[in-house]
Amino acid sequence: MGLFDRKMGVDLGTVNVIIYQNGQIVLQEPSMVALTIEDERIVAIGQEARDMYGRHPEHIEVVRPLQNGVIADYEVTEAMLRHFFQKVGSRVRLFGGPQCVISVPYGVTSVEKRAVHEAAIQAGAREAYPIAEPLAAAIGAGLPVKTPAGNMILNLGGGASEAAVLAINDVVVAASVRVGGMRLDEAIINYVRRKYSLVIGQPTAESIKIQIGAAVNLSEELTMEVQGRDQVGGLPRTISISTSEVVEAIADPLSTIANVARNVLEKTPPELASDIIDRGITITGGGALLRGIDEYITRQTGVPAYRADDPIVCTAVGAGRVQDDPGIMRRLMGNV
Repeated sequence: MGLFDRKMGVDLGTVNVIIYQNGQIVLQEPSMVALTIEDERIVAIGQEARDMYGRHPEHIEVVRPLQNGVIADYEVTEAMLRHFFQKVGSRVRLFGGPQCVISVPYGVTSVEKRAVHEAAIQAGAREAYPIAEPLAAAIGAGLPVKTPAGNMILNLGGGASEAAVLAINDVVVAASVRVGGMRLDEAIINYVRRKYSLVIGQPTAESIKIQIGAAVNLSEELTMEVQGRDQVGGLPRTISISTSEVVEAIADPLSTIANVARNVLEKTPPELASDIIDRGITITGGGALLRGIDEYITRQTGVPAYRADDPIVCTAVGAGRVQDDPGIMRRLMGNV
């Protein structure tokens, strides 16, 4: 790739935006924007906005312009993308901005796909081509999707989870559900409120999930002290929470995610199904980092499941690498 290579892979996620360029991840920041409530003036974007979440004054709100993997606020998404493009040095207009392949959840409407395309163009991209997240994630994970053999991916994002079987550079069968990492956080918040009468915020719930969370009970129990506001007295209070409690808290949303994988397996043609039994299910996305998720999916589906290497960045890497494949690119260009 040359010095002035303008190709960029973008994972436009509910929780994070990740950009891949010139063979490496050049940006990974929260998909969050802080703005004033009165005139909607942007105050902070990305990590700076994330640091303000739950700690800001009343005249400021911190929002996620993407919900369930799709654009919920077009203007804020466009401003956020423009900021990130500029941050990675793409404001140089000599070559007309970067060519972007940008991820969208499988099965989005043509209107939702068009909104992603237009937001990227308005943010400074020369060209923008949406790609289905399962295909991008599979390519980024290094699966041999060009072959006629079946490959199965389970992409666990912040706002949505998707399962897909791929062969010959395309999705054969897929299903998605708008349940992801943020729904796990909500489940932890509700569990702590119900069991301990303690109110905690989303950042605290996410910290619990990351530090001691698991999909299955572990041989060695982890514990963590959690601070929050007492629901009855209103004063700050500290409790101790364990891994087994987190397993109980997130059981329902995890079951919904496992059902998506099962639904796809049930619809998979027999020849491809036998390939998947041999090759297993590859898990990507931030949810793949949850302890024991591979064991959980294996139990729920009866098919071996494996965590991809560096699962968080697979979609962005795949969106970048696909630009070196003329066959897939022709199809993406035809879909715009």
